Amino acid sequence: MNVMVLGATGLTGAAVVEKLLERPEVTSVIAPVRRRVGLEHHKLIQHQVDFDDLEASADLFAVDVIVCCLGTTIKKAGSREQFRKVDFGYSLEAARLGRAAGARAFILMSAIGASSDSTIFYNRVKGELEDAVRELGYPYLSVYHPSLLLGDRQEQRTAEALGIKLMPLVNRVLLGPLEKYRGVQAATVAQAMANEVCAMGTEAPAEPVQHLRDYPEIQKLAG
Repeated sequence: MNVMVLGATGLTGAAVVEKLLERPEVTSVIAPVRRRVGLEHHKLIQHQVDFDDLEASADLFAVDVIVCCLGTTIKKAGSREQFRKVDFGYSLEAARLGRAAGARAFILMSAIGASSDSTIFYNRVKGELEDAVRELGYPYLSVYHPSLLLGDRQEQRTAEALGIKLMPLVNRVLLGPLEKYRGVQAATVAQAMANEVCAMGTEAPAEPVQHLRDYPEIQKLAG
């Protein structure tokens, strides 16, 4: 199968690309990027695109599965408006183009607490994106709700760095209904996504399928 990975230069997206390239079920990995990924592989096809005009690259979206790990922070984006443009606008446009081109499955990296009814701006934008993607009618949709993503980032995020140091201790007390708030390694999320892609088979399901993956499901899928 041919798989597109959006956000291929990010912490989780880069790991998804690497894990998909290892799988014999995957024929090619298409990565629309602003800058090229520092990775060479005969199955990796990189395309430098203008995310403000994804329509100009619509032909790239004729794939079987799209894995969307696009995302930023308000601090990095510079404003709420710019954050929304990336996390909502770019992601939704990619999902729309993929559906129009015949993609049968969409795997979306969202976040714990995402809800269009949330009073927290970040969670509300993530929830609004989920709602909008569901309306596109993908035969197979899987939405991931990780809590804090653990791993080595290229950019420094002070609050996250502190959280990453504390999370191994915090995880021990997050039991039962609180388990979904445990921090999770980005590599574990990537492994779960790659496993899910390869378990789909080559045909669209007879009936629409929608999954919501939080910490326990992510761990289970990662194996």
